[in-house]
Amino acid sequence: MKLIMAVVQDKDSNRLSDALVEKDYRATKLASTGGFLKAGNTTFLIGVEDESLEDVLSIIKDNCKSREQLVAPISPMGGNADSYVPYPVEVQVGGATVFVLPVEQFEKF
Repeated sequence: MKLIMAVVQDKDSNRLSDALVEKDYRATKLASTGGFLKAGNTTFLIGVEDESLEDVLSIIKDNCKSREQLVAPISPMGGNADSYVPYPVEVQVGGATVFVLPVEQFEKF
C-alpha cells in the first residue's frame, strides 16, 4: 500500500477531487499555503493499493497543469532597492508536487 501526498494549486483542487471521486478513489483534502507566492494550495492525502498507484498518478497529472501567471513582486523592506523590479513578472504556477510513501499498516475505525 502507498500514501500519495499531492500538493496542488487551489485552482486545480476541485477538478482533481471530482476526477478522483469519479474513479472511486477517496482522498483527504488539507488546506495549505505555498512558500514562494504565499498562495493557497490544497494537499491531498490518498491511500492506494500498489496496483492503483500509476492510475492515481495519471489522474493527478491530467488534472493539475502548470501555467504562467503574472504576479506583482513584493517591495524590499529595508533591503537593497537597486534590484527591485517594480512591474509584474510572469512565473510558472500550478501543476502538482507529489510524494509517494510506503504504508506499513492501514486501519479504518
